[in-house]
Amino acid sequence: MASLGVNIDHIANVREARKTDEPDPVTMALLAELGGADGITIHLREDRRHIQERDLELLRKTVHTRLNLEMAATHEMTEIALRVKPDMVTLVPEKREEVTTEGGLDIVSKIKDLRKLIQTLKASSIPSSVFIDPVFTQIEASKEIGAIWVELHTGIYAGAPLINQSTELAAIKEATAYSKHLGLRVNAGHGLTYQNVEPIARIDGIEELNIGHTIVSRALAVGLKEAVREMKKLIISPRKDPLFME
Repeated sequence: MASLGVNIDHIANVREARKTDEPDPVTMALLAELGGADGITIHLREDRRHIQERDLELLRKTVHTRLNLEMAATHEMTEIALRVKPDMVTLVPEKREEVTTEGGLDIVSKIKDLRKLIQTLKASSIPSSVFIDPVFTQIEASKEIGAIWVELHTGIYAGAPLINQSTELAAIKEATAYSKHLGLRVNAGHGLTYQNVEPIARIDGIEELNIGHTIVSRALAVGLKEAVREMKKLIISPRKDPLFME
């Protein structure tokens, strides 16, 4: 059974749209935990478009579950992580012009630098994850650099036409099994919604699903605690769907 990490970046997006002090992602993280979140995920981007260093520092002091810091593999972000010491770091690709993360990190082309970064984090007792596409070569490279987790990118599955979703789902299942075979722990996320999460939640071996936008969107109607409760229910007890049954 997968746990639920709630990404609260979009709450900070609303605040930064007006450059004011509300809604406060620190307060909202508490509501997410009260709703059943097993962890809180934030992405401190280089351009600080949503989450700010102030948020990271306060969340480190107030999160009762687990704080997962998504960040680019840069010297600046590494120094921040070493200072704040989140419960884990997830390395993600980042481009200033993108609206949201567009795909997985290319581990294969950056093995030397990423191995060094992960060793630096490990020396400070900060476990590491890498956000990658469900591709065997990227999984093998993730093992080579010393990552503890891989977080499999589910965005292609989430955005696929219904006729192609079973193919993309199979790729994520195979990537999960291969990662586990290599001794890696597996999380997954990106683009997951109340409508498409259950087949992913049924995959044996995935430990956590990181979900943000759809929960924040739902929270506008029912409140954050209830939105998190509804997602947690789908993950814990996914319905049987003949379309995705093996």
